[in-house]
Amino acid sequence: MGILEKISEIEKEISRTQKNKATEYHLGLLKAKLAKYRAQLLEPSKSAGAKGEGFDVMKSGDARVALIGFPSVGKSTFLSLMTSTASEAASYEFTTLTCIPGVIEYKGANIQLLDLPGIIEGASQGKGRGRQVIAVARTADVVIMMLDATKGDVQRVLLEKELESVGIRLNVSKPNIYFKPKKGGGLSYNSTVPLTHCSEKLVQLILHEYKIFNAEVLFREDSTPDEFIDVIVGNRVYMNCVYVYNKIDQISMEEVDRLARRPHSVVISCGMKLNLDYLLERLWEYLALICIYTKKRGERPDFADGIIMRRGASVEHVCHAVHRTLASQFKYALVWGTSTKYSPQRVGLTHIMEHEDVIQIVKK
Repeated sequence: MGILEKISEIEKEISRTQKNKATEYHLGLLKAKLAKYRAQLLEPSKSAGAKGEGFDVMKSGDARVALIGFPSVGKSTFLSLMTSTASEAASYEFTTLTCIPGVIEYKGANIQLLDLPGIIEGASQGKGRGRQVIAVARTADVVIMMLDATKGDVQRVLLEKELESVGIRLNVSKPNIYFKPKKGGGLSYNSTVPLTHCSEKLVQLILHEYKIFNAEVLFREDSTPDEFIDVIVGNRVYMNCVYVYNKIDQISMEEVDRLARRPHSVVISCGMKLNLDYLLERLWEYLALICIYTKKRGERPDFADGIIMRRGASVEHVCHAVHRTLASQFKYALVWGTSTKYSPQRVGLTHIMEHEDVIQIVKK
C-alpha cells in the first residue's frame, strides 16, 4: 500500500470515528500517523529525475507576497494591475505555467508580488505542479488567496485544506508549548493552564508514534492534539493570509456585504478596478512594515528615500540597516515622531521606532 492510499485510509477512519471521550486517544493516534505520512509525502524522492525549469524566484525588495488560487480567478490580471509586469491573462485555465514576479511600489517600499500557477484539488500530493507552487508560497511573508466571489466558499475551504496538509497555518499564532527531547529520564509533563483537549496519556501516545520516549513537555495554553503534533514536527510555517474575493461585479450587493464582513477578507473587482487601494492598505498592515527617515545634523530630513523596517524595530536595527559598523560607534540618537514623548527626544539603542519617524544618529 502506497503512502497516498494510507493517507486516504486514515482520513476515512477519522471521518467515520465519533468524537467523544472514549475515542479521543484513538483519534489522537490517527492524527499523529496522518501527519507522519504527509511529512514523508513532502520529502523529495531519492532518485534524481530530469532537471526541469527552475520555479522559485530570487527574493528581492522589502517583503514578499504570494498569490495563490484556483485557475482563472484573476491572479494574472491582478498582478498586471498592481505592478508594471504584464502577466498573460486569458479566459482559459492554466494560462500561467510558471512563477511570474512583479513589484508593488507603496509608501516607499518595494513589495515583491509572485503570480503562481493555479492550484487544483490534490495539489499537496503533487498534482499539477502543486508541490512547487506551495513550496514557493512557504517562503512568502504574506499569502493573498484569490477567490472567485461567484463560487461561494467552496474554493476557500479546498485551498485551506491543501495548505493545511503541507504545514502552512494561516492567520494563527504558534502554539505556546515548550517541547524538548532528552537523552533519558522518561516523559516530564506539565501545564500552566487547565487542559480540555490533551491529557498526559494522549501526549505519551503521540510521542510514542514518533519514537520519542524521553522529553520535556510544558503546555502554556489549552492546545489541541493537532497543535501539539505541529510542535513535535517543527517545520510548520505560520503566516498571515488575506482572502481576496474577485469578480464582485457579478454578484448581488447582499453577497458582497456578507463576504466583506468576514475576518481577513477583502472584496475587489479586477475587471472594473474596484477597491484595489483598500487592498493595498490591508496588505501594508499584514506585512507590518514601517518607513523611517534619516536626517543629517543641520539639514532637513531626507523624505525622498526612507528605510523600510519591520514593526517593532529598534534604533539598533536602524543602525545596522544604515551601516553594519554604526551600532558600535553609536553615542545617542535624536528622534522626531509618534514614538517619542516630545520632539526631538534623545534615545538609546533599545528605543522602538514607529512609522514615519525621523532619526538623527550621533556617533562617538
